[in-house]
Amino acid sequence: PDPSGPIVQDGRGGTGRDREGIGDDKDGDTGGAGAVPPSERREIAVHAHAGVPDALRAAGGMKLIASPHFPEKRIGYLGMMLLLSEEADVLMLATNSLKNDLNSDNRFVAGLALCAIGNLATADMSRDLAPEVDKHLKSSSPYLRKKACLAMCRCLTKCPDMVEDFTERFVTLLKDRSHGVLITVLQLMTQVLMVNQIKDEDDDEDDEEEESPARAAFLRLVPSLVKLLRNLLTAGYSPDHDVGGISDPFLQVQILTLLRLLGTGDESASEEMNDVLAQVATNTESSKNAGNAILYECVQTIMAVESEDSLRVLAVNILGRFLLNRDNNIRYVALNTLSKCVVENKANGDDEEEEPADADAESNSAAAALQRHRATVVDCLKDPDISIRQRALELIYHLVNSSNVEDLTAELLNYLVVCPREHKRDICSRVLRVADRFSPSDRWRVDTLVTMLTIAGRECDRSVRSAAIAYIGRSDKDLRAYAVHKLLKAVRDDDGSQSGLLVVGIWCVGEYGDLLLQPYTYQPPSSSGALSEVADMKEGESPVSVSFMALEPSSVVDTVEAATARHSCPAEVRETALTAFAKLSDRFQGTADAVTLDRLHKLVKRDGGSHSLELQLRSCEYDALLCAVKGVSAAKRSDGDTENILGDNGGGAVSAEVMAAAKEALARMPAVDLRVMQRKRAPDMGAGMGMESFELKENGTAPAKTVSAPKAAAASGGGGGGGDLLDLNDIFGGGAAAPAAPAAPSGAAPAAAASAPSSDVDLLSDIFSAPPAAAPAAPPPATPMAAPMGDIFGGAPAAPAPAAPMGDIFGGSPPAAAPSGGGPAANPLDVLSAPAAPSAPSGGDASAAAPVVVRALSHGGLSVEFECTKPDVWNKGTSVLTAKFSNSTGEPIYGLNFQVAVPKYVTMEMKPPTSTTVPVTGGSGTKVVTQTVKVTNNMFGKKNLMLKLKVGFTSKGTKVEHMTTCSGFPAGDF
Repeated sequence: PDPSGPIVQDGRGGTGRDREGIGDDKDGDTGGAGAVPPSERREIAVHAHAGVPDALRAAGGMKLIASPHFPEKRIGYLGMMLLLSEEADVLMLATNSLKNDLNSDNRFVAGLALCAIGNLATADMSRDLAPEVDKHLKSSSPYLRKKACLAMCRCLTKCPDMVEDFTERFVTLLKDRSHGVLITVLQLMTQVLMVNQIKDEDDDEDDEEEESPARAAFLRLVPSLVKLLRNLLTAGYSPDHDVGGISDPFLQVQILTLLRLLGTGDESASEEMNDVLAQVATNTESSKNAGNAILYECVQTIMAVESEDSLRVLAVNILGRFLLNRDNNIRYVALNTLSKCVVENKANGDDEEEEPADADAESNSAAAALQRHRATVVDCLKDPDISIRQRALELIYHLVNSSNVEDLTAELLNYLVVCPREHKRDICSRVLRVADRFSPSDRWRVDTLVTMLTIAGRECDRSVRSAAIAYIGRSDKDLRAYAVHKLLKAVRDDDGSQSGLLVVGIWCVGEYGDLLLQPYTYQPPSSSGALSEVADMKEGESPVSVSFMALEPSSVVDTVEAATARHSCPAEVRETALTAFAKLSDRFQGTADAVTLDRLHKLVKRDGGSHSLELQLRSCEYDALLCAVKGVSAAKRSDGDTENILGDNGGGAVSAEVMAAAKEALARMPAVDLRVMQRKRAPDMGAGMGMESFELKENGTAPAKTVSAPKAAAASGGGGGGGDLLDLNDIFGGGAAAPAAPAAPSGAAPAAAASAPSSDVDLLSDIFSAPPAAAPAAPPPATPMAAPMGDIFGGAPAAPAPAAPMGDIFGGSPPAAAPSGGGPAANPLDVLSAPAAPSAPSGGDASAAAPVVVRALSHGGLSVEFECTKPDVWNKGTSVLTAKFSNSTGEPIYGLNFQVAVPKYVTMEMKPPTSTTVPVTGGSGTKVVTQTVKVTNNMFGKKNLMLKLKVGFTSKGTKVEHMTTCSGFPAGDF
């Protein structure tokens, strides 16, 4: 047979003549002059698994491609497409062979070349071979036209600038009668539009409004595409194209995809396709998977184009039918698409919160259609497939509005009972957002939060606890009484596992315990407006009144004491209970008997010898307060000290001012400003951790997003000491700090330090609930004397001031040490003041000095110090900070997570820690855990280096998190 003629293949992949040649090879015959031995053909399969280099692969492949025989070419092209990638340099060697094969008279040889171009063509190859590919677009063979379209897709993707040269060719191909050619042409037009979109995004904003010539030409074809789709819908049975009783679903899907791209943002094109979209949505059979594929693509097109409301309602109803399908894949797709619909409606201003002027328009809107399928979506929460439940949960969050918030929140709380533990934290945060935004009443909001704490108090975020306390504090007396009675009952019924419930309940009992001594009755509305009262109701029952009996003070104390008596009681619950005992002593004054009051005082003093420093400290403070309220001073401690916590010998009377201050300390907390609470809760609610001007890196990972900071309200001062706090304003929500004043001379009066402007320590005042400490004075010039003793802690020498009493541990300003030896000395106990660099040694070069050690933070037994070095002498703006972690808890610390954020003018590179487990410091054979941070101050000499630090770890089974600011780097050096 003629080799250039048609080649008929059988099941073994070759012609009879070829197989005869292969069979004769064992006698040494190579099958003709120039033919490649079959042994080399078989090596292709071996090379695919043997890790042969590209050059060796290409050597055999190029020989096979250049062969005049079709079997060798077929194996060569197959090997090239399997073994090479577009990055291979040797691919350029095949360009000439591809061009020769494209000009071959054998359509199958040309088809092999077109397949190779469609899979491996680079930008250079696309420019060289595009004219030959274009010739086959005009070929008389549908086989070649189809493959040429797919090859042209690759060429135009690699070279978008050639799109305009071939636009008219695509228009003529759309009239082809072959369905295979039509599908590939539609794919080619879709690819061209996507390439244009990417190209437009890369262009300047001035050119975005200009319409590309390709899109303009394709928009003129919308009537033809609509006609083609309508013909497919009305066509009779065609055995060549019928799939499950539907005429060529593949071609219909491609047409719908192209219509979606053309109709997006174009009202005229969308209007032309509205009728055919409605016809597809109503006439397509959904019993087969082919029909579901067409319906899904139709829904995608309806939602993307500028379609009518009735058409959107039809699309939502189709998705609603998908939710009833038994196939989980179809249900998953429907839930995802419905979520996108809700988000788009809200983005377009069709928020459900706004009341439409026309009731009929509301019932016929897509949003109303979505709400009609609410019950079906809720049923998906009971599906055994976790992916279906998660998608349904996301959709329910989007469906919540002021009219259905009670029903959907009840469903979310029901799901919270059975959902996996790792998902409860996120659900609690989202329920809190729903209660914040759509709550119908304050009582319902409080009731929802209490119910959520009862179900998932152990997993809920700290923001949920804070919100529950804040909303109860802002409510009226009637709602406070209801909340505290309900919380006390929940605390009594809890088994100690819901720590969040215990914290909120015990705090409210201590704050509003006097309301427990009065009976309370509440009649829920008939519309079941209160969530928790009707949660256990059966169908057909009407709400009954809720009544709470008046309690005795002793029973209230018993409940709180029993909650803290458990061996597994968390430390935060014990701390909250200690505060509650102190406040109940004031709330029950005049109503409880002397035995109960004395018992409360003993409970307060019980933790005076606790191993927990926090409990011990607060116990001593509250003991002093309770004694001061009675008009006497607390007794001195039994450790031999001559003074008590108030600075006197104990046992004597106190002044009227001290009594008034003690009563004020135990008084009821003022209402919380909701705006401040929401701003401080923003870090835990996903608002970028409140670091608007920072880039956060966690254990060496790159930041996900950087949010620009608002403009500073005040101008920054000159030099390194002024203006740097303005970049940190938004972290704590405070105003701009004043620039620090120049250091006073060593002989200045102590009043100079007291009148100095606020320093970096002001940023921490709201964390420690204390007045800001005085600004530390700059270190004096270097002298031959040794550095002060305080410098070993990294602290700056403070200005001389009178000694402060021990009462400063209540949160007052740290005492300043008196000067000694002609120079100021820092207080070694002053760990809260802004650290500064130690004095430079006299007569030495600063660059040759030892590394500067800056104390970063100390919390919960974990201390962090930065060892600061300069890697490059010539680049003073770049510093390497080696964070060293020390553990003083007595047990290893696990799950270390150290995060650092920097201002806009600082760039940072952060490496992972050497270990996430910090052993006890000082143990034998223990290694110091370190983490390296490289920072570059781009405004060196104008602004000082400042860091925002956040550390999280698990200590003794308790998860601890702490956030602070480190700004004690030596001015002018970092």
